[in-house]
Amino acid sequence: MTKSTTATLPTRQFGRHRDRVSIIALGGGHISRPTVTDEQAERIIRTALDNGVTFFDTSWDYAEGLSERRYGRVLPDHRDDIFLMSKVCDRTRDGALEQLDESLRRLRTDYLDLWQFHEINYDNDPEWIFEPGGAVEAAEIAKAQGKVRYVGFTGHKSPHIFKGMLAADYEWDSCQMPVSVFDHQYRSFIAEILPELNRRGIACIGMKSLGGNGQFITECGLTAQELRRYALSQPITALACGAVTHADVLQDLEIARTFTPMPEDEQQALRDRVRRQATDGRHEWFKTSTYFDSPYHADAHGFSSHLRLPR
Repeated sequence: MTKSTTATLPTRQFGRHRDRVSIIALGGGHISRPTVTDEQAERIIRTALDNGVTFFDTSWDYAEGLSERRYGRVLPDHRDDIFLMSKVCDRTRDGALEQLDESLRRLRTDYLDLWQFHEINYDNDPEWIFEPGGAVEAAEIAKAQGKVRYVGFTGHKSPHIFKGMLAADYEWDSCQMPVSVFDHQYRSFIAEILPELNRRGIACIGMKSLGGNGQFITECGLTAQELRRYALSQPITALACGAVTHADVLQDLEIARTFTPMPEDEQQALRDRVRRQATDGRHEWFKTSTYFDSPYHADAHGFSSHLRLPR
């Protein structure tokens, strides 16, 4: 599950487990954006495969299944060589199991290496997932059936919500969360959640290192190289990297291939550079607005669509 096709990238251990994955994962949300054609998506996926990416990220709700279908056209021929993850949105046992089966059909596989509860962004999400008939029961059924190897959760709104998931009596395998130079100074997942993940051997998958839409570059004058390197220098398992062009994936592959940890003094200098813009969360839209929130979850929690910002 960890060998690559024609090239290799640095790898890290998947939490407390023996699996190893490439230090970057190809993000499934970006390859299903409206500006990306089927042909462009396939080229991005194949380039990632051919250059050593073994970790592939997607979700049941990305572009109404388009992300999973695009992966399903390419990844089955490489299934033994990759670590495949998708996410589930429904908070009930039966609904989650239905979404899992749909994900497996789209991805043309009979199992996922990792299945994560998507967007733990609402204060009552932990309660819903763990109540009788909740989605955590689906995870146990899926593992028993061999459809899922590992289980985790994701989110990007506030560390206090994650603490509810971590307080539950469940042996989590992974957690996907924002990891960036901006995170340190506003609702910090790195400060409040990452130490506990490392203590418990829960694999941390970083995301939003460029802001989700690249706004840390376009609005703050930073480079992709320093932002990705900063995130990869934290004690995480892998960093999910979205690509909407072939140049994007080539850039991320080069960053991963040549990665060396950023010394602490350089990290502090970078934090100091952004401090004035970071302490109010103005650029972390995924924390301070509904911009990156899935319509599925907003609707499930009774937030009408007019509250969401246009994409």
